[in-house]
Amino acid sequence: MAVRWIPALIVAGLWWWAVLRLVFVPGHAGLIEGAMVAGGWGLSLLPVHVAALPAGGARPTRAWRRRRWDAGSDPS
Repeated sequence: MAVRWIPALIVAGLWWWAVLRLVFVPGHAGLIEGAMVAGGWGLSLLPVHVAALPAGGARPTRAWRRRRWDAGSDPS
């Protein structure tokens, strides 16, 4: 189990190294540090915008279809 955490800790350490390098020594930071920081920030947004599908897929339920039909929409 601890073996799975090692790569995550290494990547997190590299990300923090890139962030600190961009903050404290921006003149010497390069494209790789900027890409690491931007990529890590982008990955941090992923759980907010991506959700797992419910356990049977994303198919609407009968109650949802009935409410939609009562509202005047075409039941399809």
